[in-house]
Amino acid sequence: MTESTDTPIDQLPFDVALAELQRTVAELETGGQPLERALALHERGAVLIEHCNRLLTDAELRMKQLVARSSGVEVVDVRPEDGSES
Repeated sequence: MTESTDTPIDQLPFDVALAELQRTVAELETGGQPLERALALHERGAVLIEHCNRLLTDAELRMKQLVARSSGVEVVDVRPEDGSES
C-alpha cells in the first residue's frame, strides 16, 4: 500500500484515505508511541478526516444533482467549499 504514503492526502481516493485513517487510528489506540510520533499521527488523522469529509460532501452533491437532473429539476452547480461570493 505505497499509494497512501507516496501520494499527497488531497489526491488520495476515498477508499485509500479511509483505510489510511483506520490504520492511523488503530496505531494511536495501541499507544506506546513517543510523543512526537503520536502528535504526527493525530495531525495526519485530522487531515485525513477533513479530506474524507470533503470527498463525501462532493459525492453527496453530485448524487443530488443526478437525482434532480433525472427528475427534470434545474440543477445549479454549487460547491460547498467555494463559499466566496463575487
